[in-house]
Amino acid sequence: MAECSADWLNQPLQDLEQAAASMQADRHEWACFAAHQATEKALKALNLALGCCARQG
Repeated sequence: MAECSADWLNQPLQDLEQAAASMQADRHEWACFAAHQATEKALKALNLALGCCARQG
């Protein structure tokens, strides 16, 4: 499952690029949203790389 972590780490980098572009366009709410999404996806990548899984419930 750790091999999936690279896939999950590529998307947050794109999300951060979107956040930077949104900030430049004075769309701060979208910048925050994109940065938040990047954080969640990066944490998912970390969990997968460490062999962890999220618990439900």
